[in-house]
Amino acid sequence: MSEFFSTGAGIAVILVAQSLALVGFVMISLLFLVYGDRKIWAAVQMRRGPNVVGVFGLLQTVADALKYVVKEIVIPAGADRPVFLLAPLVSFVLAMLAWAVIPFNSTWVLADINVAILFVFAVSSLEVYGVIMGGWASNSKYPFLGSLRSAAQMISYEVSLGLIIIGVIISTGSMNFGAIVAAQEGGAGFFNWYWLPHFPMVFLFFISALAETNRPPFDLPEAESELVAGYQVEYSSTPFLLFMAGEYIAIFLMCALMSLLFFGGWLSPIPFLPDSPLWMVAKMAFFFFLFAMVKAIVPRYRYDQLMRIGWKVFLPLSLGWVVFVAFAAKFGWFWGAFARWGGA
Repeated sequence: MSEFFSTGAGIAVILVAQSLALVGFVMISLLFLVYGDRKIWAAVQMRRGPNVVGVFGLLQTVADALKYVVKEIVIPAGADRPVFLLAPLVSFVLAMLAWAVIPFNSTWVLADINVAILFVFAVSSLEVYGVIMGGWASNSKYPFLGSLRSAAQMISYEVSLGLIIIGVIISTGSMNFGAIVAAQEGGAGFFNWYWLPHFPMVFLFFISALAETNRPPFDLPEAESELVAGYQVEYSSTPFLLFMAGEYIAIFLMCALMSLLFFGGWLSPIPFLPDSPLWMVAKMAFFFFLFAMVKAIVPRYRYDQLMRIGWKVFLPLSLGWVVFVAFAAKFGWFWGAFARWGGA
């Protein structure tokens, strides 16, 4: 059997099994993320939330997914049928593809490549095409307006996200997630992670992630009060489910990036406790809790406010931070906190 797994067919079987395990983890997590999102929102509004299907309503998300799957797919008469059906698939597949380079410990990663950050940004930047395709193919002005909003919004905040991550890359000297986590190891535990030297950028990254994933209070592409759900308005059944699943998968990806870049990934916050993939999952769950709380308590911004923050506040701050980190790493300021090439 061991000889088989060293052949080309055996390696292919291993890769397929690993890919299915990763997809299974993300999709099962998705069920609990949607449930948790609704429960947190309900708790803030002092109501019950999902509580009927399954114990404590845990199977409500499964029931909703089955409801979408068995419904009829309605396609508008004037829509571009192939593009209309391809758009949600593009959004879902690209959101899932980025997980291929996300590690859960030093060995639990599907593709341990040296340019993992570039891969994530290349894939995530393409996700906007699924939204644009959906808005254009619907042949209606409201979806089209929503897709245009989304394109401008996602591109604007990708710039800030990229510049913030450049600061982390400068500190580490690598674009590999494993090296970034290894650079945060140390005897100080929680205080050795990048959140401390890169403290201001943690908040900018979190807010930019909200805007990048069309998450409230920046859900302007699908603002129900203005655009009757924006680019999704003509979608029903499974295509709508794929759009929604892709959006939540992208949100969970941002939680994973925050954990890896600033909070030590799978490293233990307490020095005498062992490192574990469970730390990584716990950190991702915590950041999703923050995403859900922001959705529940922060009112929606106007679109001009959203773009002003992105271009006139976040872009100058993140660009200035890159310059600061470059000088701090070069000249060893702050006891070498910004230059950890030896530990990477």
